[in-house]
Amino acid sequence: MSTPSKLSQLRELSVVVADTGDYEAIKRLQPVDCTTNPTLVKKALDLPVYAELIERELAWGRQQGGDREAVVHAVADRLTIGVGALLSTLVPGRVSTEVDADQAHDTAATVAKARQFIQMYADAGVPREKILIKIAATWEGVEAARVLQAEGIDCNLTLIFNPTQALACSEAGAFLISPFVGRILDWYVANGQAPANIDADPGVVFVRGVYAEFKRRGSPTVVMGASFRSTAQIEALAGCDRLTISPD
Repeated sequence: MSTPSKLSQLRELSVVVADTGDYEAIKRLQPVDCTTNPTLVKKALDLPVYAELIERELAWGRQQGGDREAVVHAVADRLTIGVGALLSTLVPGRVSTEVDADQAHDTAATVAKARQFIQMYADAGVPREKILIKIAATWEGVEAARVLQAEGIDCNLTLIFNPTQALACSEAGAFLISPFVGRILDWYVANGQAPANIDADPGVVFVRGVYAEFKRRGSPTVVMGASFRSTAQIEALAGCDRLTISPD
């Protein structure tokens, strides 16, 4: 009998989410969900599987009149949704699609972009139940999530580094939060405070604390650890609701 892989063992403890736009990697690894951001989408578009999408959207852009910059942004949005729509055919769960960080401090703009993305997905035949709108957990972003969740648009709140942010997201009704385990550790290490062991890892301690507090409060908000720096961090948080793993 062969020994189960670490990935298969992890699947028994938590929901595995792929942090990539790589079509073939998702097809191979078969995660439940996948999450993207503008950088991952840009990287994914270099892959042959997206060549037809690129040509189609560039052709659409060439036919548009008006302000050139507006057309460029529209093409970028169409490519983002095109990638997400393809990925949605591979996962049984959700695809996270991120609102540009330039709008992180503008509640109205974030809400408008999220609604636009949901409509674009609907036009592509992808229902909102397959999508999470990924939003930075600034004050404005949390307020945008509050509005969107009330409309039935589920949100993934990201860039979370402290318990206050996490609790604000939960109280706003966010479907999911994705705190950055590795980036928290990075800050401590950069400031000469490297942990003695994994149980003292500040990123691990933070996410464990948030998860425990959500459970204590009966919060339905899903806790998904993200931005891992080591297998040890992943294993230490295997009991969380979800874990997002990069296949790179």
